[in-house]
Amino acid sequence: MEELDLKELFNIFWHKKISVLVIVLISMIIGVIYTMGFTIPMYSSSTTLVLATSGNQDLSKEALITSATATELTVNSKLVSTYSELVKSKNILRQVISNLNIKIDENELRKNVKVSSVKDTELIEITVKDENPSYSAQIANEIAKVFTDKVKEIYNIENVQIVDEAEAADNPSNINHKKDVLISAIIGLAVSIFYVLLVNMLDTTVKTPEDIENAIKLPVLASIPVYETDIQKKKGGIR
Repeated sequence: MEELDLKELFNIFWHKKISVLVIVLISMIIGVIYTMGFTIPMYSSSTTLVLATSGNQDLSKEALITSATATELTVNSKLVSTYSELVKSKNILRQVISNLNIKIDENELRKNVKVSSVKDTELIEITVKDENPSYSAQIANEIAKVFTDKVKEIYNIENVQIVDEAEAADNPSNINHKKDVLISAIIGLAVSIFYVLLVNMLDTTVKTPEDIENAIKLPVLASIPVYETDIQKKKGGIR
């Protein structure tokens, strides 16, 4: 394919602007149809835990974070990663399923549970996704409760406190129509650009004198315009 300057590229896309617009619109429509018709809405609910001293069970969130001594903070920061894995252990998930009497496989539940630690803090956030917003909140809160009891049993300490309980979400977490439309438009634009460049590369017709000069490496001395005579017009009319 011959090298194109910016002016030529602009002219190519300008002449194909209708095709570009149609491809982008089709891509946006497909994206909206897919998200509305084929994407299962999933609702996320989160509960927050904090590692604190055992004697501060009734303190506020701010007090719980600042109450631990320097030594306790060091120990707690090391326990955050351990606790994050313990939350998704088989024993805890099985106990949650049994307590709530829900019909779900523990491996499937584990896939819908996300545990994350807030950077430079002793906060642990447990997030649960489910098709039912009420279930996601109930499961998240039950996991936090069972996990807290399990820590007491295993470590014989009470250094995990529930700061925020999970609440049912009003909107699905995996569907954002504005974002989906924007992504679909970007995909459509990329496809249209590829289409225009491909069509231009495969197009071998002569459109300008410069095309002839580039092909045969000789200058164009003259060009003969094509006029439609009166006889041709009459013949065209008779047809």
